[in-house]
Amino acid sequence: MPAETQTWYDIVVKVLKANQVKLVAYVPDNVLSPLIKAIHADPWFTVICPAREEEAVGIVTGAWMGGMRGITLMQTSGFATLPNALASLAVPFQIPLLMMISERGTLGDHQLGQAIVCRTMRPVLQTLGIEHFAIERLDDVEFVVNNMIQQAFSTQAPAAIILSPLLTKKNTASKQD
Repeated sequence: MPAETQTWYDIVVKVLKANQVKLVAYVPDNVLSPLIKAIHADPWFTVICPAREEEAVGIVTGAWMGGMRGITLMQTSGFATLPNALASLAVPFQIPLLMMISERGTLGDHQLGQAIVCRTMRPVLQTLGIEHFAIERLDDVEFVVNNMIQQAFSTQAPAAIILSPLLTKKNTASKQD
């Protein structure tokens, strides 16, 4: 598929596969739904939908200890439930927990709860020393996702890939069913 016709989620699927990230644990999210659908449609992935984001972290960290690479998918408010799991498990035990977070509570998302949590996400990541980067442009998806995955596994440290509404709203609306 030519790069100009690929969506952000097509690129993410390709990069996950190229980096042997086989396990995907997610809590449903409207913004991430095209990625979730694409992953479910691809038999290469093992997909698990736990009830809570903390469970997704436990599943992916346990899989890493068993030799399988994984990623957790969540929205900003789901991330807000994770500081204890990150501070007591992923960070001190140097587990390369990959997180892909759809950024909510900004750029026209008028839900107060989402907005409050959005303001706390980056400071929490910074405080825990977790590498994080927000993708705003389609042209940056492959580079950022690939390099964040490689950095997490080479340094054995958690990493968060944040999907800005500048990416997901612009580049999903015209491509979704």
